Amino acid sequence: QVQLVDSGGGLVQAGDSLRLSCAASGRTFSIYAMGWFRQAPGKEREFVAAIGWIGGMTYYADSVKGRFTIARDAAKNTVYLQMNSLKPEDTAVYYCAAGPGMSRIRGHYDYWGQGTQVTVSS
Repeated sequence: QVQLVDSGGGLVQAGDSLRLSCAASGRTFSIYAMGWFRQAPGKEREFVAAIGWIGGMTYYADSVKGRFTIARDAAKNTVYLQMNSLKPEDTAVYYCAAGPGMSRIRGHYDYWGQGTQVTVSS
């Protein structure tokens, strides 16, 4: 099993920045990719970004490309999501996820964090 603890959410104004963190523990050797998803009220959980654990290849949703950056610290088993130029439409609960490969499909991830709320006011 892998346990994920995500943190770093908060209430910010449009244009501000936030950095989310996700710490992994347990059988972390089974992780080959980690990702971030988000879910706004009344909407489906959607893909935000993913990173390959070994080579660090990254993949972003078009809606966040150029504003968000995903990175990992393998020594700390932690993945980060740096969010810049935040917009009100970025408001959602953000979830980190871990799995055997990079994917934008939520069903491809085996483990999930508890979620952290990000609220962007206009």
